Amino acid sequence: MQPLTLAGLCLLAGIVLGSDSDMPADITQELVIYTAKKIITMEPSIPEATAVAVSQGRIVAVGSLQSLDTWIERRGARIDRRFDNKIIMPGFIDAHVHPALPAVITQFPFIAPDPWSLPTGEFPAAKTPKAYLTYLKQQIAKHSDASVPFITWGYHPLWHGELFRQDLNALFPNQAVMLWHRSFHELIANDAALNLLSVKAADVIGNKLVDWPRGHFFENGMYALIAKMPFLLDPQRFSRGIDNFLAMVHRGGVTTTVDMGTGVFGNPQTEIDLIRQRVESAKAPMRVILTPIITDFVSRGVSIGAALAQVDKWRSQNTPRVLFDRRFKIMLDGAIYSGLAQFKFPGYMDGHQGVWMLPPTLTNAWAQAFWDAGYQLHAHANGDGSAEVLIDLLKTLQRNTPRVDHRLTLEHFAYTTEDQNRKLSKLGAQVSANPYYHYILSDIYSDQWLGADRGNNMVRLGSLERLGVPFALHSDSPMAPLEPLTLVSAAVNRITINGHLSGANERVSVDAALRAVTINAAWVIGWEDRIGSIAAGKKADFTILEDDPYTVAPKRLKDIQIWGTVFEGQPAPIER
Repeated sequence: MQPLTLAGLCLLAGIVLGSDSDMPADITQELVIYTAKKIITMEPSIPEATAVAVSQGRIVAVGSLQSLDTWIERRGARIDRRFDNKIIMPGFIDAHVHPALPAVITQFPFIAPDPWSLPTGEFPAAKTPKAYLTYLKQQIAKHSDASVPFITWGYHPLWHGELFRQDLNALFPNQAVMLWHRSFHELIANDAALNLLSVKAADVIGNKLVDWPRGHFFENGMYALIAKMPFLLDPQRFSRGIDNFLAMVHRGGVTTTVDMGTGVFGNPQTEIDLIRQRVESAKAPMRVILTPIITDFVSRGVSIGAALAQVDKWRSQNTPRVLFDRRFKIMLDGAIYSGLAQFKFPGYMDGHQGVWMLPPTLTNAWAQAFWDAGYQLHAHANGDGSAEVLIDLLKTLQRNTPRVDHRLTLEHFAYTTEDQNRKLSKLGAQVSANPYYHYILSDIYSDQWLGADRGNNMVRLGSLERLGVPFALHSDSPMAPLEPLTLVSAAVNRITINGHLSGANERVSVDAALRAVTINAAWVIGWEDRIGSIAAGKKADFTILEDDPYTVAPKRLKDIQIWGTVFEGQPAPIER
């Protein structure tokens, strides 16, 4: 009888090997040394270097060619000088994306207040009702598939004026038209679209998150409409969409993404299988860490116990590039783009109210169960009202089941108070923030919904830097472009879409912003021992830049050209 390997022993014991044991098949054991004009390590002991040695997908040593002499003498090495005039950084991390969202919405044209450069084309900004209608009519004229409605993503009434069911009926009486809101959390349909999808009033009776007369489906009410749109997850269409997502990731210099809410379309296994098949078969130079989400299980009527068992099963199916670990996402308030975030007094200037995604008592029960099972919790929270609820929840969790190094993470961080940030610090919480909210929303929300004092101070990252609260920057693609350097620029400069500087005291240093897409992002997702800096033992994930982000003018940060990436030791140039 042959002796059991470690993998065999683990299988007998029911233990799933971690991702460090899972390496893509194309990993090489050759020792390769990459040289560069400068290597930014994000390691305080060796902050800069000019050479890094790589083997079996991991970093062997970092320093200079001279300091690596002993490795070369003992092992032999191939010196790769292709980056001699470039800057090497740790592979960028986007700690909050949703692969299924761009996979679905890049099937359709974008018409949004902000411009978009996508693998599918260039989409200019539409910042007025006139511009929106002009682009809308142009795109509708190109629509040729009568089996599905015309769909466009990016509509927002504060920029584009009100366009609901009756408005769309008047404009397009014979054309099935649907507008996907800039938040992604809302859909608007005209009569022709509702008829084409066989959606009837009886389907939504009693659903408070559907405004049937206006053809408006929002937050969880949106799923009454999505259930009638199986073409969204058609394998061929969805696979092409995933290819768009992978291209966006690579163009952004990202090597690790976290899908912060798997199953947003109500069929998680199909979504997981399609993502895994495409990412693995393409040998994409990146990994996707998947995260189960409370709303998926609740919408499907799955019990807490069954959900825990399901996540264990999903984790047992991990592959090198697509995997689950022990994290779980809860949902508190509604979308910031939709004006459905929960704000404390004085609330919204026009008097409208935010929403809770689920009853707080239900959310608390799920949070406690996954907390007790050792999961890291991530909480979607946008307004200061939801931040207050999250702080109280964390106090309750710690009182019921004390945990050290829990790393509960507030996701999005659209608006909090200074006092709340101090409480988050005291409680050991951390933040994954979207600084693009300030860029695109600050001006118009200051004027229309929040007032200048709150609108100008959205995404208070300067406060976190002063308090020493760990934070990551994320795109929540497509809530922001999947471009870490764009996020870094937004956090450092705080210049709005209209060119205004606001909330200047909430700017962060260049170093803090770069750490928020590298080592601090790794810390926020609990992977700091594997990625996020360039140090011996970690995965050989690098982002290759043409300029040094520490020396360029801050306003040029987002314009730094990205050569490509190195993923687990393998160079992957961007095809232009």
